[in-house]
Parts: sequence; structure tokens; C-alpha cells
Amino acid sequence: MKNNVAVFLFCLLGMGLYGQRGMKLGIHGGLPLNDFQEEASIMLGLDAGYRFALGEVVDFGVMTGYIHAFPEKYHLEYGENLPRIQFVPLAGSIRVWPSNSFSIGGDVGQALGVNEGNKGGFYYRPALAYLMGAQTEVNVSYTGIKLDEKSWNTVSIGIVYTIDFKAY
Repeated sequence: MKNNVAVFLFCLLGMGLYGQRGMKLGIHGGLPLNDFQEEASIMLGLDAGYRFALGEVVDFGVMTGYIHAFPEKYHLEYGENLPRIQFVPLAGSIRVWPSNSFSIGGDVGQALGVNEGNKGGFYYRPALAYLMGAQTEVNVSYTGIKLDEKSWNTVSIGIVYTIDFKAY
């Protein structure tokens, strides 16, 4: 049994060079769902992080960023003023590369609330990505932040650029 596990791990880590280590800089935009659908119309986010290759198929790292949701304007009563909703996530990040151009993974951690009355909460963001070139990927993700009484949920699309410092 132990030999089978060792062979499996060796094969998993010994597959082709797919991992994408390096500094990650990205931007994404999306739509709020569920609890905040009436309060926010769209959201934009910035991402920054670093991933290390744990073999050739798995990347692990850390990330942070900024999430900014713009208040809904179209269904407001006159004089009503909704706040912007803002978070700064701090998370661990993992990606698995089953092929040269496709990855699946996610980020898990804590999102700090920035706007008044926002304490933040548990943060998770599963993602699917397609590598368009040596350093550029397009991804689709779902963001969830468990707040005290509500849950912040969005679906977004983004682009990430990788800077591999070993290449310089």
C-alpha cells in the first residue's frame, strides 16, 4: 500500500512541467449574488501574491488583494445612499495543473472588512484558469466571504500575469 502511494505521488509530481511559480498580479470583475445583490451592482478586485512550485503539477503560495463593490443605484429610493463594500483578503493559495494550459484551485483565508461596519470574515475563492501564454492566464472564480449575519458571494472573470524572477 505504501509503495502504491509513493508511486502515485512520484507520477503526479513527475508529469510534464505545468506549474506556474512566481509573483502573481491580477485584476477581476464580477457580479454580487444572494445577500448583496440588491446593495451592490458590480465588483472589481485586484490580486497580488506569490506561488511556489511544489513539484511540477502543484503550486502553493500566499495572496492578498482588494475587493471593491460599487453600490446599486438603479433601484434606490430618493435620498437613499448605500455604502461601497470593501475587503482585503489574506489567504493561502493552491493550484493543480492537470495539463499545460489548465488549472484548478483556490484561495482560503480571512477577508478584512475595510468600509465602516464591515468586520470581514472567512474567505474562500475556488477558481478555474486557462493559461493563454507563458505568463498570462484567464480565470473564472467564485468568491465567498462568511460575515456575521450575511454572506458575500460573487462570480467573476479575471486575468493574471505571472512574473517568474528566475527568468531574469
